[in-house]
Amino acid sequence: MNLTIVPDDLNGEAVLALLQFHLDEMHRWSPPESVHAMPAERLRQPDVAFFSAWDGEVLAGCGAIKHLGDDHGELKSMRAAPEYRRKGVGKAILARLLEEARTRGYARVSLETGRPEPFHPAHGLYRAHGFVECPPFGDYVSDDFSICMTKDLR
Repeated sequence: MNLTIVPDDLNGEAVLALLQFHLDEMHRWSPPESVHAMPAERLRQPDVAFFSAWDGEVLAGCGAIKHLGDDHGELKSMRAAPEYRRKGVGKAILARLLEEARTRGYARVSLETGRPEPFHPAHGLYRAHGFVECPPFGDYVSDDFSICMTKDLR
C-alpha cells in the first residue's frame, strides 16, 4: 500500500462518511459526556489542521491536530477506515501529524481517548510512538472512562 496523506477541506463525500462513522462509533462506545470527537464543522475551524490518507482513490483514514497553545497541539479524529485497520494507516497518519506538530514548533502533543477495550488498539499505537499517560489537559477531566496521553517533542 502506498498512502498519500494530504491536507483536506472536509468537503469530500468519503471523508464526511468516515467522520460520521467515527462519531457513530464514539457514541456507541462512550458515555454521552465522554464523546469528545469533533464534527466536520468544528474540524474546519482555523485552529485545526485536518489530513486525509488515500490508497489511490480510496480513503484509508484521517486525522487532525488542534492548536492548543504556542507549544502544544492535540490529536483529534484519528481514524482508519474499517477495511484499513491494522494495516499501518494509523501509524502513517500519526507520523504526518507529528511532523505537522514539529513544523508548528510544538514542544508536545497530547490526546484524549477512552479506557475500555475498543480503545486498546489506539493505546498501543500511541505508546509505541512515545506517548505516555498524563493528567487531563484543556477541558478534560479525570474519570473512569477517559485517558489522556502526551508526547514530548523536544
